[in-house]
Amino acid sequence: MTKHAARPAIHRRNRPLILAVPLITLALWSWGIATAQAAESGSLPRILVLATGGTIAGQADARATGAYKSGQISGEQLMQSVPGLDKLAKLNAEQISSIGSQDMNDKVWFALARRIQEAFDKNEADAVVITHGTDTLEETAFFLDNVVRGDKPVVIVGSMRPATAVSADGPGNLYEAVQVAADPRSRGRGVMAVLNDKIQGARSVTKTNTTSIETFSSANDGPVGYVDTAGGIRFMAQAQGLKRATYQLPAGEQLPRVAIVYSHANMDAVPIEDAISHGAKGIVLAGVGDGNTSKPALDALEAAAKKGIIVVRSTRVRSGFVTRNVEVDDDKNGFVVSEDLNPQKARVLTQLLIAGGVTAPAELQKAFTATW
Repeated sequence: MTKHAARPAIHRRNRPLILAVPLITLALWSWGIATAQAAESGSLPRILVLATGGTIAGQADARATGAYKSGQISGEQLMQSVPGLDKLAKLNAEQISSIGSQDMNDKVWFALARRIQEAFDKNEADAVVITHGTDTLEETAFFLDNVVRGDKPVVIVGSMRPATAVSADGPGNLYEAVQVAADPRSRGRGVMAVLNDKIQGARSVTKTNTTSIETFSSANDGPVGYVDTAGGIRFMAQAQGLKRATYQLPAGEQLPRVAIVYSHANMDAVPIEDAISHGAKGIVLAGVGDGNTSKPALDALEAAAKKGIIVVRSTRVRSGFVTRNVEVDDDKNGFVVSEDLNPQKARVLTQLLIAGGVTAPAELQKAFTATW
């Protein structure tokens, strides 16, 4: 793979703005037709809401100003608190968990994936909306995007302020998430995150601010669409031709152990040796710059790769691609590069690939570049 072959998303983003105008016009036109057809038929899409907890279901706590406890409000209560949802879709809520997303785990991931797949396979729902905490929302979105089969919409939504806050953003986000899930043009786009009037793709979305409601962004390719009260939903491109690979869930309830090791100045080999001693099947480096790290750490990673442990170079930098064989000899060392995936998403994909028996560096690398 050449350096240039890994960056078509950036090339697409840099096309002249004039090329986007026909796409936006077509999107608005098709949205109008779809809305009119739904109104004529009198039918509403069936949407399954799967609640997991998070700030969107949080309630105030007396321990400090602004303090709250996550996951205190049920999915059913959340739906009832948002006026007009029943005009968008026929809704049914199920509680999968009631946790803050810092406690998100394989068990909940598997439960979500299996329930979504069951709902689609048995034609119980036309779309799924997941309420979720924001801390690990991007990882859950990416995991589900890689394991849920079919083209029906899956939308994940959260909030930065609890339900009891004076200016809670959860109700508006939930309304827009249902609006996007109900839109026929959402089919075939994989899992999407909807917050703060933006629609983000699962591969690129990441949290960028600790407290601001303007926290989720897609640094390498931008939002896939927008939601506003005046113009409805605007997708920036058609769904046709989007690549999307899916992987089988492991038979058990747990993914293989993959560690993330964070690079820093004056780094030694201790974190890598510690990960190996605790049974890591893979190590993702959150490297400096283009996925680099100190010589002692690189030597330790090379030794790990020779033992059959998967080594993936990612970066702690917010945007950009990690490129093979520039500062580090990946071919010689048997390393994989994460392309655009940040460390937390690179870890998820590595877990799925190891679980599926994909361990050869060349095959692993193909999987990381598959969607480009």
